[in-house]
Amino acid sequence: MGSILPAFGFGLLGYLSGSLPFALWITRLLKGVDVRAGGSGHATATNTIRTAGWTAGVIVLLLDITKGYLPTWLALNNAGYPWMVGLTAALVVTGHCWTVFAGFRGGMGLATAGGAILAISPLAFLISLGVLIALALFLHHSARAAVITGCMLPFVYLLFGFRGTLIWVGVGVGFVIAVRFLMDWNRVYRELWLDREPKTKLY
Repeated sequence: MGSILPAFGFGLLGYLSGSLPFALWITRLLKGVDVRAGGSGHATATNTIRTAGWTAGVIVLLLDITKGYLPTWLALNNAGYPWMVGLTAALVVTGHCWTVFAGFRGGMGLATAGGAILAISPLAFLISLGVLIALALFLHHSARAAVITGCMLPFVYLLFGFRGTLIWVGVGVGFVIAVRFLMDWNRVYRELWLDREPKTKLY
């Protein structure tokens, strides 16, 4: 019982932090529209770029990374067990994907997951990013690359010699990312990552 209550507290903090829909708020502030109404239909940094421009997208990206980093860092430095940190990180990403503040329609979780991993190990963050980019370039499909990366994450960390807390984080975060991106498994991408409408040819 003594370990369940702190885990619940860190988990709740993680979920509420992850649920802050910065893409939705910033796009409404700047453009007066719902970022989910166009593009990919998700409240992500890339969809913010499509809707409100690069500056807004970069701001959302940094905020999404930060909201993943802070709760995970707090859990890392205050929770008693590594599994609590993994649970906190997983719920941060869950909150971003299914936010209670926006009808449970949020983003895809990559930036927030990156922030959570960054709180544990910058090297692990770079390794994760490298695997994701390599798979996306090989498969030419961002969603499938994200699903496979999520499934592989804890095993990749083990391969690179990581143990303990990071493995718990890899399991939790990887599972949520894989589940979230499965919905886009068959999606047709017109451009890698940004998948904007094709440019009109000039004749």
